[in-house]
Amino acid sequence: MTDHTLADYAAQIEAAGRLFATAERILFITGAGLSADSGLPTYRGVGGLYEDAHTDIGLPIEQALSGEMFARRPDITWRFLSQIEASCRGAHPNAGHYAIARLEALRDGVTVLTQNVDGFHLEAGSRDVIEMHGTLRRLRCIDCGRGRHVDNYAGLTIPPECPYCGGILRPDVVLFGEALPDQAVHRFESVLAAGPELVVSVGTGSAFPYIAGPVMWAIESGIPTIEINPGHTPLSERVDFRLCLRAAEALPALLDAAGFSLDTGRDARG
Repeated sequence: MTDHTLADYAAQIEAAGRLFATAERILFITGAGLSADSGLPTYRGVGGLYEDAHTDIGLPIEQALSGEMFARRPDITWRFLSQIEASCRGAHPNAGHYAIARLEALRDGVTVLTQNVDGFHLEAGSRDVIEMHGTLRRLRCIDCGRGRHVDNYAGLTIPPECPYCGGILRPDVVLFGEALPDQAVHRFESVLAAGPELVVSVGTGSAFPYIAGPVMWAIESGIPTIEINPGHTPLSERVDFRLCLRAAEALPALLDAAGFSLDTGRDARG
């Protein structure tokens, strides 16, 4: 990975900014690299933090954080879910999240599809957000189905009990081996059917087909594409604009180039 500065991409940012200025329907696809600028570790699937892919009890993280393990030993799955949540605690949205929310305030057709489970897009003010992997902040009972929202897991017994029926609560996230939520998938399909005019991949390695697929579809359909990622991905050589930058610096710069002001909340185009 090479360190680059905004100045290295001045011409590309200026050109890409013109796309932001004119496109009405914009699809952002975001991953862990966006939240890394808030101080969060870049997760490996839903359960990063484990660079060697094994937990401190010797289990592969995919096994510890699987739906099958939760069904058998929810205490094990909850142990590592709580570690992930603890790494998010005290962190907040960064300038990249706020830039996307600012653009949504100016454009009715801005949608975010995120792999992240930290809830930062909603906290930053975005509203049309598809949380494909769910969120750590929403818990639901596996027995009675009732849910509750929590700001963090401080004070929870692990695994937590449902206050209504005494059943076990689980975060509303997609564990390894589980299917993507139907509602999120259908919403995403509707966004694609409406025809985005610009697709922006931010901080994702594009490893999952449902993440890389829409970008490839846009490329093959002649729809402009932008990738913001310090590292290389399978899409890097295919997109129209590749910015090897941190999202928290690249997205505000793109808004500035488009004539929008993130700091003052005004549309600088007059």
